[in-house]
This record gives sequence, structure tokens and C-alpha cells, in this order.
Amino acid sequence: MRRYELMLLLSPDLEDDKLQAAVEKVTRAIVNAGGSLSKVSPWGKRRLAYDIKRHRDASYFLIHFDIEPSQVREIERGMLISEEILRHLVTVLEDRGPADDLAPAAAARDIDDEEFRAEGVSPGADPFEAEHALTSTTDETPAGADSSDEESNDDETSNDTSDGTSNDEVDAIVEVKPADEERVEA
Repeated sequence: MRRYELMLLLSPDLEDDKLQAAVEKVTRAIVNAGGSLSKVSPWGKRRLAYDIKRHRDASYFLIHFDIEPSQVREIERGMLISEEILRHLVTVLEDRGPADDLAPAAAARDIDDEEFRAEGVSPGADPFEAEHALTSTTDETPAGADSSDEESNDDETSNDTSDGTSNDEVDAIVEVKPADEERVEA
């Protein structure tokens, strides 16, 4: 048997009794397929990053269970048919012991002073000022470089735009916007 984690997103329109019935239907399917439940955690109603089936919110449930890998597909098929379930995701968990002992997400690791110095930033410095200091040193012309030679060669193979900034600088400035998420349904 393998350990799995199931994230369920249920319709926010469901009343509490229907919500519990939908979760119970999924957990019953897991048990009937020979699996064993370790943990069922209601996460409550949360806002979605984008609309799913014309819903902006969903009720989240996290379920940890153990089951034979061959049975997972059958459980997923049942969830796809269910109208109450907006989305689901089944992932395989690493073998770490009982699901009750699973630790929450790992805390951010501490960065020591040596790592800051390796980046060229002092530990107490303002990150913006440090970034500005790093970029201002790269924008300067290196010592001993003759700018008159560069100007004569730039006439034919110029990467500069009309305002004097290079195409590389323009690419760094341009903000890439994500594609429009809305779709027109016929």
C-alpha cells in the first residue's frame, strides 16, 4: 500500500450536511476500495485563484489515506462524475511514518551572514539599496575602455533603441502579462 494525499475542492453552494455527505462519499469509496483513512482535514471556504465552473470560492478538504496504487484510478473516476466536486488532486506522499505525524510545510531556512556576504550584501543592508549598488556598478564603463571605438562599430550592428537604451535593457524592463483567463462559452 502507498500513502496518498487528496485535495478536494467542493462547491461553495453546498450546505453543511451536503458538504459532509460529499466528503463521506469520497472517504467511503476509499475504504470500499481497500484503503484506510489516516486524516481528514477541513480547510474551510477559500477564494480560488480563478473561476472554476463559475465559482469564485470553494470548500477545501485535505484527506490522507493508504491504498493500493491500482485502486486510485477508480476513486478518481468517481470524483470526476460527482457534481459537488469542482476539482481534486491526488498525490503520492513519501514514506515518512503515520500521516498524523506529517509535519506542516517546512519553515523557511535561516540564512547566515556568510551567505549574505557571498551575495555581496551586508546582513543589515536594505535589499533595494544593495540591488541598486550592484546594478550601478555593472552599468559603468570599464576602466581603460575607449568609448570612441565602440561608437564607430555600433553604426552597423547597433542593438540600441532610438532612446539610447539597448535591446537587452528593454527586455529586462518589459513586463510580461499573463494571458487573459476568461473564456467565452458558446
